[in-house]
Amino acid sequence: MEKIYLDHAATSPTHPVVADVMLPIMTKVFGNPSSIHGFGREARMHVDQARTTISKAIGAKFHDIIFTSGGTEADNLAIIGVAKARQHQGKHIITTEIEHHAVLHTCQMLEGEGFEVTYLPVDEKGLISIEGLKDALREDTILVTIMYGNNEVGTIQPIGEIGELLQEHPAYFHTDAVQAFGILPIDVNELNVDLLSVSAHKINGPKGMGFLYAREEVQFVPSLYGGEQERKRRAGTENVPGVVGLSKAVELGEESRAGKQELYLSYKRIFCRILQENGVRFDLNGFLEESLPHVLNLSFPGTDVEAMLVNLDMSGIAASSGSACTAGSIEPSHVLVAMHGKESERLRNSIRFSFGYNNTVEQVEKAAKAVATIVQRLTTSTE
Repeated sequence: MEKIYLDHAATSPTHPVVADVMLPIMTKVFGNPSSIHGFGREARMHVDQARTTISKAIGAKFHDIIFTSGGTEADNLAIIGVAKARQHQGKHIITTEIEHHAVLHTCQMLEGEGFEVTYLPVDEKGLISIEGLKDALREDTILVTIMYGNNEVGTIQPIGEIGELLQEHPAYFHTDAVQAFGILPIDVNELNVDLLSVSAHKINGPKGMGFLYAREEVQFVPSLYGGEQERKRRAGTENVPGVVGLSKAVELGEESRAGKQELYLSYKRIFCRILQENGVRFDLNGFLEESLPHVLNLSFPGTDVEAMLVNLDMSGIAASSGSACTAGSIEPSHVLVAMHGKESERLRNSIRFSFGYNNTVEQVEKAAKAVATIVQRLTTSTE
């Protein structure tokens, strides 16, 4: 039985070229980048080259890139770091109800330390209101953190409009771009963002690696203390193989981004068309076209999410009920709650399919036909 992986929003396979460039770094370039001898200088060279590649990819300056252990650390460093550095100017933070838990739980922790957080609601498609954001802004607002593209339903927030709005306000603007980076074009200057988080394993890079973009003038307090790495902003000996792997993943992603956008969008169209041709009832959570092209979240009336996932897995198809960080949890998706309310049937029958590297048209067609068969069997058995 062919196994079909349609859970790329949870994590993605490491690209073979990424693995190839990492191996010699692991085995031969073992020097500490902070050492002044030849071994250290060689390692530093690779770190510097990676920082150059990544900074150019988003229109940033060389020293604006801070290497982290992943998207979660990048989010924490941005939010907690800014909150602690600017608390004398205010203690108000604005975010949304549909953020990744790396943002939501961090904000909740700060609430316990005396900060006030406004959680912006979203409409049934997962979009915030710009007017709602305007109304929420206050003189003591020090940070606005709004994700670029949602990991569960794919909705893209108007980051450019938000950045433009905040040009007239002293609050820093952070965006969690973990799902959007590598899929959508991102220029931090055009978007007017001050901080931006990225994770390597979402773009066919290594796990345990990411970066935070922080504009040069942004003030924040480090989360880790020790050495003076990353210009004293993130202590700890650099993960040189991870840094090199992330850089290569970014490079490959930039080269193929436009093609991936159209390809993954075509997969979404094919998937939905086959379901329709087989008479399957389904509702779309979010948008089909104006969303992250690799994320498709569908509600299947009359089904149960756990039964669906078990049947999909038995058919060799990997999908998800939402955020990978809540896998195994019986709690409903906070994203779908925010979009449709606590009583919505969609909380119990929605599945996320997410496409990526190595998927083919044939796989998508096969998976869609299998989903149609499973839905028909499950709905028939409940009638």
